[in-house]
Amino acid sequence: MAVKETAPKQGKNVTELKIQLVRSVIGRPRKQREVVKGLGLRRIDSVVIRKDCPEIRGMINKISHLVNVEVLEKK
Repeated sequence: MAVKETAPKQGKNVTELKIQLVRSVIGRPRKQREVVKGLGLRRIDSVVIRKDCPEIRGMINKISHLVNVEVLEKK
């Protein structure tokens, strides 16, 4: 059964997260390296913008000691 995706409504504020890798993944467990890769971070000081959702928050929680996170509000 197909799931219908809905676009965010025009009047709502969409929250995004700016995620920056600040520590190296060398010597870290494989699962932590995979989470960093899954977020789209490649090297130290690389930055990605991701939507604020529980899945992304869970990934950040696993590697919180390696990243800096800033909340961006879009209007």
